[in-house]
Amino acid sequence: MRAAAVWTVRGAAAVLTVLGLGHTLWNGVVEPGAALAFGTLIAVGELARRDHRGPVDRHPAPLGSAGALAYALLGQNAGQPTHHGVLQAVAVVVAAALAGIVPHVARGPAVDHLSRRVLTVAFAAACFQPLYNSGRLEERVGQGPYLVLFLLCLLGLTALCDAVLAAAQAGARTGWPYGPLLRDELRAQLGIGSAICATGVVMALGAAVAGLWALPVFSVPLLLTQLSFHRITAIRTTYRQTITSLARATEIAGYTRQGHSRRVAALSCAVGRELGLSERELTVLEYAALMHDIGQLSLVDPVPDGATAELPAAEARRIAGLGGEVARQTGVPAEVAVVVERQADPYRRQPALSRIVRTVNAYDDLVGGSRHPGGSLAALEQLRLGTGHDYQPEVVECLARVLARGGRDRVVPVPPG
Repeated sequence: MRAAAVWTVRGAAAVLTVLGLGHTLWNGVVEPGAALAFGTLIAVGELARRDHRGPVDRHPAPLGSAGALAYALLGQNAGQPTHHGVLQAVAVVVAAALAGIVPHVARGPAVDHLSRRVLTVAFAAACFQPLYNSGRLEERVGQGPYLVLFLLCLLGLTALCDAVLAAAQAGARTGWPYGPLLRDELRAQLGIGSAICATGVVMALGAAVAGLWALPVFSVPLLLTQLSFHRITAIRTTYRQTITSLARATEIAGYTRQGHSRRVAALSCAVGRELGLSERELTVLEYAALMHDIGQLSLVDPVPDGATAELPAAEARRIAGLGGEVARQTGVPAEVAVVVERQADPYRRQPALSRIVRTVNAYDDLVGGSRHPGGSLAALEQLRLGTGHDYQPEVVECLARVLARGGRDRVVPVPPG
């Protein structure tokens, strides 16, 4: 069903693209100066994009998005009415986006990104251009603050449509539940999405009064915002890499098996996604899962294979408590340290994230040792036997569903930040 939804989105975008390009080529470009100016702005925005390396690609080219929305909502140019219409708006946006995307093709296809752009621009233009060109918009709202309010409401609906499409595409790529993905997309719209919508409105209104010279002026704030987001993303990526390197200390010292912390983090995030956690909670969960064994560095003699799942309860809690103290010294959020130090408690006294880490850690310990030749099925069965005290039944069954969909080797970790 998810794949069908994605292909429906792509098909609708392809039909609109063909109609827009065909109509524009047949009838010629109306007001070519405005089309060239906005097309250049969109292309520059695409050239300046920085693709997100995770499975969720959220507003990689904000300047291009704002320029496309501004062209869809352009009613006047320096006081003169425009007549480019919906199909030409789609054609200009597609042509400019394709020109800007070319240098990024080597990093992966941008079909979903472009199809979302086409559909959102077509939606905004279809809601605005016919009303404006017929004169009904001016009759009902005039040219004052009511017009601004109308444009903001229209862009709010456009942002909602974009969030719905983005969540559907991300769900098809990752297999994650649609509800949490849509919630995260809507939250993202309050950040960079709001800046994009506001800039699109300001560009359209500025060009209506001052002409095309308004475009570079109003592009500067969004470019600075885009640069700030890139810097924040780089800092978060570096921070995550630092935590990952620290977590490998137990592997280098011979306390845990190679790749154990990364496997637990990836699988924990997959279980968290299945349970509907937010991105903030997933980030805390990933950091805690990476650092969950850091307390073993205090041991004189390593636990065989680093498997803490079968240690006596008091010893497991002591190691977890030491791990929480180490985590606090690293400067991670306080929630991370709490998850680490509470991971060995009975699940009814644990925070929700600690329940996930404990279950996934036990699973990886069981399938990684020689005690369970039956592999994954035997490990899951033993976890189910411990649901009365040690493991939350819902988490164990969620883990089973994640593994049934493709196994731990196909689990996608949460994107940094």
